[in-house]
Amino acid sequence: MNWRRPPAINLALQGGGAHGAFTWGVLDALLEKGGLRLDGISGTSAGAMNAVLLAQGLMDGGPEGARSALRGFWSAVAAALPFELATPTADGTDMRLAPAMQMMLQWTHYFSPEQLNPFDLNPLRKILSAQVDFERLRAHCPVKLFVAATHVNTGKLRLFRNPELTPEAVLASACLPTLHRSVVIDGEPYWDGGYAANPAVFPLFQECSARDILLVMLAPLHHDQTPQSAAEIKNRVMELGFNATFLREMRMFAQLRERAVHSAWWRRGELDRRLVGTHFHVVEASDVMRALSSESKAAASMRFFERLFGQGREHGLAWLSAHRADIGQRSSADLGALFY
Repeated sequence: MNWRRPPAINLALQGGGAHGAFTWGVLDALLEKGGLRLDGISGTSAGAMNAVLLAQGLMDGGPEGARSALRGFWSAVAAALPFELATPTADGTDMRLAPAMQMMLQWTHYFSPEQLNPFDLNPLRKILSAQVDFERLRAHCPVKLFVAATHVNTGKLRLFRNPELTPEAVLASACLPTLHRSVVIDGEPYWDGGYAANPAVFPLFQECSARDILLVMLAPLHHDQTPQSAAEIKNRVMELGFNATFLREMRMFAQLRERAVHSAWWRRGELDRRLVGTHFHVVEASDVMRALSSESKAAASMRFFERLFGQGREHGLAWLSAHRADIGQRSSADLGALFY
């Protein structure tokens, strides 16, 4: 009988609205076929939603419970709206928002969330409260969670860890200030974590025992075209703003790790040894996301979710096939090539 423990790994999950259904697919593949032991999960916005539901499912029923919890969440998000906010394009490769949704987004240029949504309605609050037992999760979460939010008045990153997890903490991580009021926690206002970390990788390095970190990325690492229209420029500016901190953090990891690897072993301090012993892996969706418009991030459609889920699952299975044997042995991603 083989008594070896499954290899341990940490997950870093980016945000991206509806595009987070791609991450759902990747996680489904890891849970079903990976045979992995999850140590820590850092998530922002949709990545935080996926992280919390994954942890709840693991607590309830192991990997199969996690798969069920994730599907239940994305199904509930799609069912929470009285009508679909988006429809497929003629060729079926992208989503376009319904005219009413497009008009509402236009209004956000002129009206605040307090004016557009005076009762602070947010379907995600009800879904999270119904599907996640936060009290039990705070006490018995089987993984270390790091949910990122941005402090509105300082711009500083706030990480909510296991003992601090509440529906409001997760909603803060996904709070786009043009659509939702600031989420106030302990008297302090918070916005989407993407402004400060999308996601934060350093807590996985500093606070987790697993020495492998898998980044599940939704933002394309490279675009084929330069934006030309005013709308395209605005969307690219927003994307760059959301990912700047993450890219700087990963560039720092790449530089420090390269320096540590090439230093003489007897000169390595504790940080250098830890960097050399940490393995980085990446599942990224550039080929999928480059084909999608920015507005598809707001497409709360189960058809769209299922399509992204299938693509994410394919990418997850492909990564497992190519790189599962690397876990605990070596990095499968070249950080220098990706982030320099």
